Amino acid sequence: MPVRPPADHLAEWLAVRGTVAWQDAPDPEGGGTQTPAKDGPAEDFRAFDGALDPARAEGLLAALARVRADAARGARLDLALLRDWQRHVLGTPEPPAFRTLPAFAKNGRERYGLAPDTPARLDACLAQSDRAEGAPLSLPARAARAYMDVCFFHPFDDGNARAALPALLFVLAREGVELDSVILVRRRTYRADAPEDARELARSVAFHMRCS
Repeated sequence: MPVRPPADHLAEWLAVRGTVAWQDAPDPEGGGTQTPAKDGPAEDFRAFDGALDPARAEGLLAALARVRADAARGARLDLALLRDWQRHVLGTPEPPAFRTLPAFAKNGRERYGLAPDTPARLDACLAQSDRAEGAPLSLPARAARAYMDVCFFHPFDDGNARAALPALLFVLAREGVELDSVILVRRRTYRADAPEDARELARSVAFHMRCS
């Protein structure tokens, strides 16, 4: 009996990515462009992550500062930028390298394959977060898609969920948007093969933009 090859959830995500009804998350009218009443990401890092490990919270706060500085200078979202932020997230002396083996998440339920062009394919996907390259998708949709790209390319050996949120925040900040909460984004698990999960994340980003 032939042995079935293991599932590749990165390949499944790339197949799903183009089928998601991203248009269900339009830009909230006038939402998010003003300074929010509170710094949602920073507050969540201090409260949620700080309760787990103060060093973890400090790493995320340091990465957040870099995200905002990079957004202010109009940087392009790519793997090099992710690696720089991840150095702060993980507290490593050097930016971590792209993984060299297939990766697993969700207690082994998802497996993300690896090929010689995987890092380049990630860069190509992240480039679509830019307004010029991501049209006609709305800002919430482009930010959510970048988050999912990082989750399912799973570029690092550790801390990939923590790497995905800075990418989302960067896409928003580059267009002048800050959030007063990230709870709906961070408090659920997303599946690589579920377009409804991607759509729900985009709606959650739009919701937080309206509330900011």
